[in-house]
Amino acid sequence: MITFFMGYVLYAVFFRPSSPTTTEPGTAPSATTTGAGFPATETGGDRIISPGDIVDGDRESLPSAQASPIAKGGLTQTKELSKTPGRGAVLSENGSDLQYYDPKDGKFYRLNKAGEAVPLSDKIFHDVDSITWSPDKNTAILEYPDGANIIYDFAANKQSTLPKHWENFDFSPQGDKIVMKSLGLDPDNRWLAVANKDGSNAQSIEPLGDNAASVYPSWSPNNQTIAMYAESTGFDRQEVYFVGLNGENFKSATIEGRGFEPLWSPQGDRLLYSSYSLDDNLKPNLWVVNAQGEGIGSNRKKLNIETWAHKCSFGDDQSLYCAVPDALPEGVGLIPELGLETKDKLYKIDIVTGLKKLIAVPDGAYNMSDLIISENGYYLYFTDKKTGKLHQINLK
Repeated sequence: MITFFMGYVLYAVFFRPSSPTTTEPGTAPSATTTGAGFPATETGGDRIISPGDIVDGDRESLPSAQASPIAKGGLTQTKELSKTPGRGAVLSENGSDLQYYDPKDGKFYRLNKAGEAVPLSDKIFHDVDSITWSPDKNTAILEYPDGANIIYDFAANKQSTLPKHWENFDFSPQGDKIVMKSLGLDPDNRWLAVANKDGSNAQSIEPLGDNAASVYPSWSPNNQTIAMYAESTGFDRQEVYFVGLNGENFKSATIEGRGFEPLWSPQGDRLLYSSYSLDDNLKPNLWVVNAQGEGIGSNRKKLNIETWAHKCSFGDDQSLYCAVPDALPEGVGLIPELGLETKDKLYKIDIVTGLKKLIAVPDGAYNMSDLIISENGYYLYFTDKKTGKLHQINLK
């Protein structure tokens, strides 16, 4: 695998012929044909609506008084919510407060509208590495660097231990079950599995063998599938297969590029994903594809937005908010660390029409991740990857 990627980089940087292209802003999406009889691909076009162009230095040189308190497409006030880094931020069950983990003191907090951080529990959790919240936001699976896993119910103050060889968890939409990888030392003892949320009644679903790294446990919001498997079908193409609970034979979806990173739409009928390819100078680009029933793999569209799926969040089933870097270096898809110092702008994207609108330029050089939209659509929360602190932008 290392040899493959080194060759991939060498070809892209030194040997691939340059082929500059021009685009016509304002063009409508059009269907294009992919080779070898694959489904037609639509492109979202370059219809970006920008109320005003702001050069890179403006967000640092303009006084904050000139920043709008509400996102209107220009320089926008960005409120710091936490003085210390916060991890695993999620919207509380009331749809407006935030819950997060403070690695400095090992406690979980709830940040209310008054800006007060109230502990969810008096219990201290040292060195939590990964956090997976249940849909009701009362329970979380905590993974530790040494491989230990626990599930903690903050409402009942109850803790259960999960096996160390389980990893990459996700909850069912009802929150009563979990899906994960069960990884034994022997490839013959590696499985995609499900269990009750307390770890009981574990059941093996599909063998993983040596392909565990290409399997993505992700329970769809419509409860149709529990995971995805990405298989390479060429130098710059993958096929994604959807895994159900009962051995269903679902259709697959073609992925142009590598580095598949998925994000479900709220209803589970569409899948947003990012991937990088030689055609995009090995930079991540957003795509959307139908992912439900007989429509799986159809209506595949390239949104022409250079960012990762993990920097996006759905406001509803059609509206997508994404943090988009000002500029990404060639090859950043292969080496994401190259993009850690970039500054982001905030876009709103209609995944059906492909319409893209610049809605905010934060008044600071933030690298935005873990975007969260409040249920009323008034606020957008994000974590600045440079500092780990939580921030807020007013959308309305």
